[in-house]
Amino acid sequence: MNEQYSAMRSHVSMLGSMLGDTIKDALGDKILQRVENLRLLSKSSRAGNSEDRKALLTALENLSNDELLPVARAFSQFLNLTNTVEQYHSISPKAGNTTTPQIIQQLRERLRAHSVTSEQVVDAIKELSIELVLTAHPTEITRRTMIHKLIEVNNCLQRLDHADITDYERSNLTRRLRQLVAQSWHTDEMRKVRPTPVDEAKWGFAVVENSLWQAVPEFLRELDEQLEVSTNYRLPIDANPVKFTSWMGGDRDGNPNVTATVTRHVLLLGRWKAADLFLKDIQQLISELSMSHATDALKSIAPEGSQEPYRDILKGVRKQLTTSLEHLEAVLNKDAKLDHSLLLKDEDLWEPLKACFDSLKACGMDIIAEGQLLDTLRRIKCFGVHLVRIDIRQESTRHSDAIAEITRYLGLGDYNSWAECDKQAFLIAELNSRRPLFPSVWSPSADTQEVLDTCKLVAGSSSKAIAAYVISMARTASDVLAVHLLLRESGCINPPMVAPLFETLNDLNNAETVMGSLLNIDWYRGLLLSKQQSKQMVMIGYSDSAKDAGAMAASWAQYSAQDALIKLCQNLGIELTLFHGRGGSIGRGGAPAHAALLSQPPGSLKGGLRVTEQGEMIRFKFGVPEVAINSLALYTSAVLEANLLPPPEPKAQWCELMDSLSDISCDIYRSYVRENPDFVPYFRAATPEQELAKLPLGSRPAKRKPNGGVESLRAIPWIFAWTQNRLILPAWLGAGASLAKVIEDGKKPMLEEMCRDWPFFSTRIGMLEMVYSKTDLWLTEYYDQRLVEEKLWPLGKQLREALKADINTVLSLANDEHLMADLPWIAESIALRNIYTDPLNVLQAELLHRSRQQTEPDDRIEHALMVTIAGIAAGMRNTG
Repeated sequence: MNEQYSAMRSHVSMLGSMLGDTIKDALGDKILQRVENLRLLSKSSRAGNSEDRKALLTALENLSNDELLPVARAFSQFLNLTNTVEQYHSISPKAGNTTTPQIIQQLRERLRAHSVTSEQVVDAIKELSIELVLTAHPTEITRRTMIHKLIEVNNCLQRLDHADITDYERSNLTRRLRQLVAQSWHTDEMRKVRPTPVDEAKWGFAVVENSLWQAVPEFLRELDEQLEVSTNYRLPIDANPVKFTSWMGGDRDGNPNVTATVTRHVLLLGRWKAADLFLKDIQQLISELSMSHATDALKSIAPEGSQEPYRDILKGVRKQLTTSLEHLEAVLNKDAKLDHSLLLKDEDLWEPLKACFDSLKACGMDIIAEGQLLDTLRRIKCFGVHLVRIDIRQESTRHSDAIAEITRYLGLGDYNSWAECDKQAFLIAELNSRRPLFPSVWSPSADTQEVLDTCKLVAGSSSKAIAAYVISMARTASDVLAVHLLLRESGCINPPMVAPLFETLNDLNNAETVMGSLLNIDWYRGLLLSKQQSKQMVMIGYSDSAKDAGAMAASWAQYSAQDALIKLCQNLGIELTLFHGRGGSIGRGGAPAHAALLSQPPGSLKGGLRVTEQGEMIRFKFGVPEVAINSLALYTSAVLEANLLPPPEPKAQWCELMDSLSDISCDIYRSYVRENPDFVPYFRAATPEQELAKLPLGSRPAKRKPNGGVESLRAIPWIFAWTQNRLILPAWLGAGASLAKVIEDGKKPMLEEMCRDWPFFSTRIGMLEMVYSKTDLWLTEYYDQRLVEEKLWPLGKQLREALKADINTVLSLANDEHLMADLPWIAESIALRNIYTDPLNVLQAELLHRSRQQTEPDDRIEHALMVTIAGIAAGMRNTG
């Protein structure tokens, strides 16, 4: 074990001991000994001791109902602490890492080897655009209360690692850690009620306040310094390479809880939080900028006779911020109507602060100008007075249904029954018409009124408040035109970018045809040109395509769709921004950021990177400032490398082989999921899918249609359920078997060539290895034996045999003896957590068995079951 693992295990052991002491103090030695015995049995079981594995099963099956919750909580909380330690060690200097990401220096070596000049690097930096879209799903399963305690644990670990702390300081920090562990134990880790969309938005704003507010200017300062050393270039003061958008409060696809009223409230809440944060910045600047020496230009905008012009100018900004803040608070409390004249604009903040900056620089006080003042200027450009922009997302049929209701009212027929060409002709004619389409006397249905209210909200919002309008389940050019018509009829003069989202396998395969049809419409081309830039955004869906066709077929369809769209837009002179709807799990497109971005088609990042950051992954990647800086550095490095050293165009024979792999894997996947009559009963018995509805995860329902079956289940609970029982079926089913089939056909040498020379394929194989390393055959079998009818056991056995065969196939292709051989840190991390996740899995199966057998609900069983779900999610590091 190297020093990195040793340091991490040492911290895990320390916190585990503190948790044990807390349990003993709270519940007595008997419960602690029960937990410790289970831990030792689990550790021995993991080491291959079959007798101790049987003893572990027997001990967990024989727990009394009163013992269930303490045991579940003990292992669940230990996993949360382990994840916190791992997050800290990802940036700990003792673990061989650094909080100062030397991204440019590291990248320059690779660039020099390919003769990339400093001028080319600078040009790429000038075009750098990274937009991270924060979403509430898959929902962060951990309560905000618990998250704050875990962040404080992280801070204590960081301070403990300082070599020069005194014994007194070390004692205080150790005492503080014991307090935090005890606080966590005595706090209910489960939500009692489902969060509202506003609650989710507040959670997103908290991430900005507690981490990103500090991380963004620090990251840009570090990037600026590295650029100056490497290329003699400095970022301009108004550089804005990193932006944040949110779906929290704007994503209404299948979520009836997100309304125009809710979105308006979230927008105001964002402005309120931005004003609050900027006010704190200005207060600090007033305290610091006490200088009297200033340029005539600055003196001319300061109060007459001012002896401290910087302070006096900033006091004026403070007054404006205070007025804005007080008005927003009154509006949010419904004590006042919104008056836009009382709200600050970005320019109201930028111009006086920029004038102070210019004066300080001109007077030789560069070091002062480039301190807190520069950080605040950078925050204005990144966050602005809205804090984060919001995307509106709505399902395509909601728009077509609204227009159909209008056409029926006007006696024009049923729009929904028209052919695509007729829809387009009608929409274009209306978009070209100068008269309004909506009748003056008309009472639309509630659903249509909500669509129209949302469009009116967009029309009345600043372009800096609404980033894009995303159309989920987009299938035709008319889906895009319909949104533009509804926006125009609602008074929207300058509509935001309207982005179709292609999600299913068929939709991805048809994306080029649909976009070709749209981009060749004269009216639409004129719209793009009228915005001064021919820009088009297209969103690629990862989770629904994987649910529809399996991971291998979905990943190839995503790659092919992107490649086709890139070439289409290049030929038409359109600047394309691909928006990646990735999730945290492999089954939803998740992958390490650097590998994922470099595995995309050449040219896919020329229009910038726009990607979703989802649920619990936001905390893991951006919840702590130092980790957020590293995450931003990784994205920057990957985008620059992808644009300066684009991946190779795949050989024609590679694409042909991928077509075969896609077809074979899709057929295998669907033969189980769609065609096997035992599959749905098996799925619902072997996983906690039915019980997930009891967990108050997020504001969005688990199903698009309340009475639908598996086909209506959202991708997140679909993957969540399979992750809980450690089969993780959606992320691998069909993939390994398709590889085995083409290997049988003599294609192994070509597959090895693809692994070696094609980042897309090597990343896909690497992701399969990561999935396999999180699966567990014996645990999955135990779920079957405890929960599934005996007549369905053959299906479970068949799936486990398929998994085992797939693992052997991938290991053979990678020429490795064991999984994750080239990523030992991740392998070590999984092994460390397995000791604590295994008892939770066994206990969950036992709890599901008891819950399904009982005639009267037992709160002890139900509560413990919810804790195991949260604990296993922590052990697997994602909810979906």
